[in-house]
Amino acid sequence: MQHGGDLISFSHYFDGKLIDFSSNINPVGIPLRVQIEIIKKISQVQAYPDLQYRSLKKSVAGYLGCEINQTLLGNGAVELIDLFTSIAERVVICTPCFSEYEIRARVHGKKCVSVSLNTDFSLNVSRIKKVLQKNDLLVLANPNNPTGLCIPEKTLFEIYKIVREKESFLLLDEAFFELSSCKYNSIVLFKKHSFKNIAIIRAATKFFALPGIRLGYACTNYSVVQKISPLQLPWHINIFADIAGNYIFNNTQSAFFEKSQQYLISQRNYLFSNLSKIKSIQVFKSECNFILIQLLDTTEDFAFDFFARRGIIIRKAGSFFKSANKLAGMVGEFIRIAVRTKKENKKILKVFKEFENIPKAQ
Repeated sequence: MQHGGDLISFSHYFDGKLIDFSSNINPVGIPLRVQIEIIKKISQVQAYPDLQYRSLKKSVAGYLGCEINQTLLGNGAVELIDLFTSIAERVVICTPCFSEYEIRARVHGKKCVSVSLNTDFSLNVSRIKKVLQKNDLLVLANPNNPTGLCIPEKTLFEIYKIVREKESFLLLDEAFFELSSCKYNSIVLFKKHSFKNIAIIRAATKFFALPGIRLGYACTNYSVVQKISPLQLPWHINIFADIAGNYIFNNTQSAFFEKSQQYLISQRNYLFSNLSKIKSIQVFKSECNFILIQLLDTTEDFAFDFFARRGIIIRKAGSFFKSANKLAGMVGEFIRIAVRTKKENKKILKVFKEFENIPKAQ
């Protein structure tokens, strides 16, 4: 299972509407009036988008707090990950992590070096320092997917110092940033360094609940923008993303951020507390809108089938761990579930209780 959100492929499991716990979208939904704004400007589909996306870049820069000439746009965050990978000499990843980091490296014929996380899923800084070379691309997610943990600010600066010393480059994938409990804003931290040797990627997909429009964006040094921009296809951002982006980055009220954060923390705590009572699994603390779960007495395939036949699609986590060396003390397989609405969270907990009491396939 390479990606979440693929409900069509699994529709045969259940005669009814599937609940998607495999993709991690803000359960509060899209910001108010985005749909109205798109409908109001629907006639714009009759013309090409601005080839330079001037208005959208201005909106993104204002929202992120960087300069327009430090801004990159992407057809989702994955296009930007792909582009940065394409100009690197080697790619260094810390596993478990999002599988596309390694896949993009393979697509571009780059050597991919994997550094396992520590057993508590923290970064192994000494190992990173040992393997990192000049012109390497170090890709880190903050918070990490699938662990849901943010990089401590002190650790992030320690790694950034290593990156600068090694003359390599840090790609910080913060697609889940607004849905996390990270205690700092990396864009503010690295703006004073003019984003040298670093790019910070975010996306409208998760927090703004707009995966279908495919809009990613990044802050980096102007010299890097000049390298990446010529590699991009013309009109790579569609008009719906252009309209939605210009609206959400200029009109989303603080109440939406507060409501989303409060709801997420409440429901994440509710899920974690109840899941921790189930003996056949180990639940890991998360600072994001998803939770990693270790299966103690069965496989991810068995768990997936069990939940799917009850109308719930969970995320098999094998692809995240694919390049990881076996973490010491870690046995069994893993799944990941999203934090969804209260009603949906209650339903998955009910199925977990049923799951706990049945004979498992090994």
